[in-house]
Amino acid sequence: MGKISNTIADLEAGRRTPKDVATSVLTTGVAVGFLLVLLFPVYWIVAASLSKGTTLSSPGGLFGDPFAYTLDSFVWVLENEDFRRGLLNSLIVVSVTVIVTLAFSIPGAYALSRREFLGRRKILYGYILFTQMGAGLSIAVLIALYALFSNVGLANNLLVLGVFYGAGAIPFNTWLLKTFMDNIPVSYEEAALIDGASQWQVIREVILPLSKPGIAAVLVFAWTAGWNEFIVAQTLIYDPELYPLSVELYGLVGDRDTNWSQFAAFALLFALPVALIYFLAQKQVESGLSFGGMEG
Repeated sequence: MGKISNTIADLEAGRRTPKDVATSVLTTGVAVGFLLVLLFPVYWIVAASLSKGTTLSSPGGLFGDPFAYTLDSFVWVLENEDFRRGLLNSLIVVSVTVIVTLAFSIPGAYALSRREFLGRRKILYGYILFTQMGAGLSIAVLIALYALFSNVGLANNLLVLGVFYGAGAIPFNTWLLKTFMDNIPVSYEEAALIDGASQWQVIREVILPLSKPGIAAVLVFAWTAGWNEFIVAQTLIYDPELYPLSVELYGLVGDRDTNWSQFAAFALLFALPVALIYFLAQKQVESGLSFGGMEG
């Protein structure tokens, strides 16, 4: 009500014209409309997971009756052995992905940011190239990848899958972290060296603490890459005991008898860790992206 009163006062005082108010109302209405459109699929999947029956809509229609909602589908998922096994498998893959990504991205980013060496510019161009086409290239060579991994005995291995995801995430995350480190003044390192610190101490006590927002962004991107990926996992992992959650979720879809309420509950629980990781690291990630020159 206070904003409405201020708007009326501005109109009476001539500080705003009716056209300005109409434009503001229209812009706000369009923005709210777009927001509702974007949020509707989220509402729909939540409603489907809470509804009775097996369809994507509740018996009462698309919006259903909130008083008829039930947690039976979530109970089924949490008690499902495939879900618990898939969760453990996904955590193994993600852990390896994050470790590999950080282990190579941090020193690589520091070297590209602070050192001049032969071929540095070509490596930077190569990183940009793989950043833009790395994921698409991996899909294009999927058959050859499966044949190669099978012939050398590396298929059907969660650790190898995590290393593969980490290798695919290294170019983008190294470039992201490199742009972040470029903004850390070199004078900080010089001051530490003058005070008698070794190069390793400079990296450990100056560069890494100042790079925490960028590292947090890398961690979230690496976690997402290892958690959400489906196509490569389905191709390289053929033992049901080793399926990650993304493949287990796909396995719920049958030809005729898919229980969409259970599928929706499974999908929400599958997406929950990524949402929590981003929520907990939100400030660090946003700081890392903006300071690294990637703010949208």
